Amino acid sequence: MQASKGDRLVIHGHHVGQPDREAEILEVHGRDGGPPYVVRWDDGHKSTLFPSSDATIEHYPPKSPKER
Repeated sequence: MQASKGDRLVIHGHHVGQPDREAEILEVHGRDGGPPYVVRWDDGHKSTLFPSSDATIEHYPPKSPKER
């Protein structure tokens, strides 16, 4: 798994009807874009995460300085 700052991390629900959880990747601490990642969840809290096989990364192009 490889990510960059600004990408979205999606953890898929484990049970029928359980929603996915999403977070913005704020920091990448592993080699070559690997985990651990510091993320901000949609509810605003931050955590450090080593994602498992139920997670995917949605890649986004870096924001220009005007968009930040």
